[in-house]
Amino acid sequence: MTINYKELITPILMAMLPILAHAQKENIASSCGPVPTENQLRWQDMEMYAFIHYSLNTYTDQEWGFGNEDPKLFNPSNLDCRQWARVCKQAGMRGIIFTAKHHCGFCMWPSAYTEYSVKNSPWKNGKGDVVRELADACREEGLEFAVYLSPWDRNHPEYGRPAYVEYFRNQLRELLTNYGDIFEVWFDGANGGDGWYGGANETRKIDRTTYYEWPETYKMIRELQPKCLIWNDGSDRGDLRWVGTEAGNVGETNWSLMPSKGDTPWHMLHYGVEEGDVWCPGETNTSIRPGWFYHETENEHVKSLSKLMDTYYKSVGRNSTLLLNFPIAPNGRIHPNDSLRGIAFNKMIQEVFKTDLALEAKKETQGSVTVITFRQPTAFNRFVAEEDIRYGQRVKKFALEAEVDGQWVPLKDELVENGDGLTTIGHRRIICFPTVEATKLRFTITDAKAAPIIKKLGVYLAPELTADIPDSGEKRSSNLHYFFSSPTQMLIDWDTEQTITSFRYLPPQNTKDGLVTHYTLWGSTNWTNWTKVASGEFSNIVNNPIWQTIKFDAPVKAKILRLDADCLAEGERMAYGDVEVITE
Repeated sequence: MTINYKELITPILMAMLPILAHAQKENIASSCGPVPTENQLRWQDMEMYAFIHYSLNTYTDQEWGFGNEDPKLFNPSNLDCRQWARVCKQAGMRGIIFTAKHHCGFCMWPSAYTEYSVKNSPWKNGKGDVVRELADACREEGLEFAVYLSPWDRNHPEYGRPAYVEYFRNQLRELLTNYGDIFEVWFDGANGGDGWYGGANETRKIDRTTYYEWPETYKMIRELQPKCLIWNDGSDRGDLRWVGTEAGNVGETNWSLMPSKGDTPWHMLHYGVEEGDVWCPGETNTSIRPGWFYHETENEHVKSLSKLMDTYYKSVGRNSTLLLNFPIAPNGRIHPNDSLRGIAFNKMIQEVFKTDLALEAKKETQGSVTVITFRQPTAFNRFVAEEDIRYGQRVKKFALEAEVDGQWVPLKDELVENGDGLTTIGHRRIICFPTVEATKLRFTITDAKAAPIIKKLGVYLAPELTADIPDSGEKRSSNLHYFFSSPTQMLIDWDTEQTITSFRYLPPQNTKDGLVTHYTLWGSTNWTNWTKVASGEFSNIVNNPIWQTIKFDAPVKAKILRLDADCLAEGERMAYGDVEVITE
């Protein structure tokens, strides 16, 4: 009897191929450290999604509410969550994260655990539920839905005590069980400080590493919403991380890795950690306006198209996602200035990346070098590289060169101030440079943690941006006469008495040293008798150091204003970028 071993063995080998391939992939992945979960892969592919900030702050013209604002203030005339969803979809957003409860504690759904919610507002006679309406609108438009729930609650009388943690979890359970699938839960990093706290009007501090008992909360989330990702910048590592700024950019070097334990200094948040032991990619959050909540004074300061594109390149184009905020106006809708700019933003992205010039070119790869040869001299100014991050993040550094008139010319990322900026790749890396006309483009991986797995290389010609409404500018006030009478006291004086309606403070940029977080403003007509004009906090000023406006309840007549820095973020001497006084 003759045995045909080939016929016998071939079916066995064919059956084993998927197993062998899987084993090879597992070996490939394990060679470079942590890899993303299926949830993280799905989230990364979303690339852009919207934040929606809307609460009582919208009606008090604040960024952070104190916790004692009247629920009766919430009575929008034309609230339309479907308009929000349509605008966000047209702006290229794949989902929406909604501020179900901000720091003031007011709940945008009729929570069974508090009276401080929409159920005690005039809107829809207390029968409304903004979370429900938005969740339904998202599903109608094919968008994912997620919730922001502030751990800090300046209204609740038990905040800072064990009873509040149970209350917090009960609210979270409501949101995770009554509104369908949730793709992300967002926990703000601002925790503890002064607040109303049921009338106590005091400052309460908590140990954010232990107070909330995050491991138990995480366990509950994963049981109730298995596909949900957790955003948290505390010591208990979530699935996603903050990138250390609200300006709309992440580091040009950006690892999707972090240490699983310990404190997280700014550089880790901004750049990731090459040798981190958990996969924790960065999410870049910023607002389409200077502030997070709607302020009428910012209607003409919606970010320009060029600024939004810069944000896109420095977030999605740097191995991150972009979480772009659209605040809701008091009437309950996204303002036309915001919606039109958001839609134009998406159209520009589509225009930039509609034609991949590399598709019609010849590609040759030898080892770590890929040469793209065009059929004829070709103009381009954008380069895209993508790793298959399913098997980890591997590339540490690469070089990019164009052959122009027979000479290889190095290209660098023009959005990076120091160095060429050609470091990590990850999910997607976009390199921007002045337009060149070349016959070849050479991509060389010069350093990697393990054998690189490049999924895509693309070449594009971005059109020149036409002029549009500029970004929020920083008006200078050089005509003011101001001086310091002490390290924490600024005086502004005039030759004659002024009728003043508001005061503006621009904090120092790129530093916390001397930044004013709490203030008292005084006025005088004679340097002797002083009247308190206003006092309070510049909420969120550390993370979002934009112009801060102090509006007076009524016009104030004064020859001198005195700004007292009651509290500084760091340091002992008040600092400022600029000040401005608005007079009648």
